[in-house]
Amino acid sequence: MRSIHQITGTDARDFLQGLVTNDVNKTSAGLVYAAILTPQGKYLADFFLFQQGGILHLDVASDLAPALVQRLNMYRLRADVQITEAELHVRRGTGPAPEGALSDPRHPALGWRLYGAQQGDDGTDWDALRVAHCIPETGIELTPDTFILEAGFERLNGVDFRKGCYVGQEVAARMKHKTELRKGLATVAIDGAAPVRMANLPARSTPSPVIAALFTCVLTAPKGSCRPVMPQ
Repeated sequence: MRSIHQITGTDARDFLQGLVTNDVNKTSAGLVYAAILTPQGKYLADFFLFQQGGILHLDVASDLAPALVQRLNMYRLRADVQITEAELHVRRGTGPAPEGALSDPRHPALGWRLYGAQQGDDGTDWDALRVAHCIPETGIELTPDTFILEAGFERLNGVDFRKGCYVGQEVAARMKHKTELRKGLATVAIDGAAPVRMANLPARSTPSPVIAALFTCVLTAPKGSCRPVMPQ
């Protein structure tokens, strides 16, 4: 489930620009994928930004929405910014895009998103699709311990290194320019039954064959060291 909020007020654009990982001005050309980070550079929430009727909107997973809105209001201070729930839903698909639909900026295979009165999708197997293209998911691969570059945000068009400062920017910039990433996501194929343990869930076996898991891997290890994070 997704929640759509509108960000209004004379300071709305500058307010978001100083907080999120991507350039808010890109919403004039289409959908923007971005995140908000802790001051230590770790993931708090990822979302889409778009304009409709000249108003900025934010599309976020419903379970993250309350904490995200609370965080945004904490930063608002005296800025002329109002954050309210919009009467919009999102419909998405991978076939021919209907009029008004916006391309998912993370990967061409993820199709389009349409914001309006209807919700749902066209029956696409989104888990299989995202795993095939190594797209991290909110609450599965993207957790409070995540650094966004290790999750592939640069590849997913979710971060802009030329936009200027935002919360957590110094850590992201240092990881980009001064260090070598030692962890990242990889798509793996499992041949045969394999126990997979998710966080806070008992171990279970996966059928064979399966190409439906993203793993967090130590990129510099000789043989790799992976932690399974398969969605259930």
